[in-house]
Amino acid sequence: MPPYGAGTQGVAVPGAPPYAGAPVHGGPWHGAGVPPYAPVYAGPPQWGPPAPPPPRRRGLGVLAASAVAATVALAALVASVVIVTTTPRPEPTPTGENLAAHYDDRLSEPPAQVVIDIADHPLYDAATPQDVACDVPELDTASDDSWQEFATATGHCLDELWAPVFDDLGLSADTPEITVTRESPDSGDEEGYTLAYYESDFERITVVLPNVRTLGEQIPAQAHEDVWIALMGHEYGHHVQYVTGILDISHDLRRKSSSEEEELDTLRRTELQAECMAGIGLRAITGSDERSLRWVNENFNGGGDLPTHGTATNRAHWLEQGWSDATVGGCNTYDAAPGEVT
Repeated sequence: MPPYGAGTQGVAVPGAPPYAGAPVHGGPWHGAGVPPYAPVYAGPPQWGPPAPPPPRRRGLGVLAASAVAATVALAALVASVVIVTTTPRPEPTPTGENLAAHYDDRLSEPPAQVVIDIADHPLYDAATPQDVACDVPELDTASDDSWQEFATATGHCLDELWAPVFDDLGLSADTPEITVTRESPDSGDEEGYTLAYYESDFERITVVLPNVRTLGEQIPAQAHEDVWIALMGHEYGHHVQYVTGILDISHDLRRKSSSEEEELDTLRRTELQAECMAGIGLRAITGSDERSLRWVNENFNGGGDLPTHGTATNRAHWLEQGWSDATVGGCNTYDAAPGEVT
């Protein structure tokens, strides 16, 4: 069987002016052209009761006067509104105590940076999560839909398994997306090929179908389910690293590495820790059946040495650590001796 190689954080197999209306014209003298009281000679005077004055004419003059009165009233109303709205309000009289006494300048300071030590992390004090009742569907390796169902169901079981650990640490974890693909991320220059990978930016686990099928041809039928549970457990291990902050620190250490060997050392510690967490998941889902551990190490970790994922011997060692240790501290590869992470 060819050695299996790795992709980015995966299990690999070695080998974006307003108009104011019309003006008002005229006045009360409009009419026939002569004021109504102009003198007119009509013969000798007549004695008797004086004749009543002629009736006043009503017309446009009255309407014009009404319009003027309305305009004046409206202007007065507007003026009163302006006076009300522009009159400054008196300053309120202070009452009660000075609230400034309750201010704390420390609240305006930025929070202190949280430092994560990946070799001395609270995660390692957590008890190894216990077995879960997991109904893994039967896998037809030739069917894309069957693979999606199997991977999704296994991912949900791993969610349930790790949830108490996250709760104890006070961490909120989203369920990672589980997907399958027919496209391989490998360029052909790697020593092996990628079986699955985890993308922290999307919190997504992807199984690479053509590659798992290639390896599957070399695995006995009775070992298939256990091997692929271990594969999912490894990728979920990277999700645990992401949720706890370990994965981000690992990426930073690799970017700041002064040499290729130093970068590879950090990468191997990251991958071997995920393999240890695969052991935790494998034991929990399979009910501690020792045959499952043996089949996975024989058919999954026995394929050869990889500079990115460690030797076959060390991969088997860390899988067994996760399977058997009472605390997650058994997976502390960042504090392990160099010989255990080569």
